Amino acid sequence: MMYDFKTRVDAREYQPKDKHPAIFNAFLSLQIDEKMELINDHDPKPLHYQFIMEMPDKFEWEYLEEGPEVWRVAITKK
Repeated sequence: MMYDFKTRVDAREYQPKDKHPAIFNAFLSLQIDEKMELINDHDPKPLHYQFIMEMPDKFEWEYLEEGPEVWRVAITKK
């Protein structure tokens, strides 16, 4: 399936302390029903839990690729 991503965040390009803020800023810039792509070098499960805690029912999370070297996630603003 092809996606029309409004923005893309490659978390591998950020220092650890800057990753989550960069991802959340990108997400918050989306309009309803727009998607962003997250690329990471490990499973972003802790980030997913943070989304669940801070923004329940405001996003959809879909793994596009699940390692072992690259993880890709489509995150849709709801």
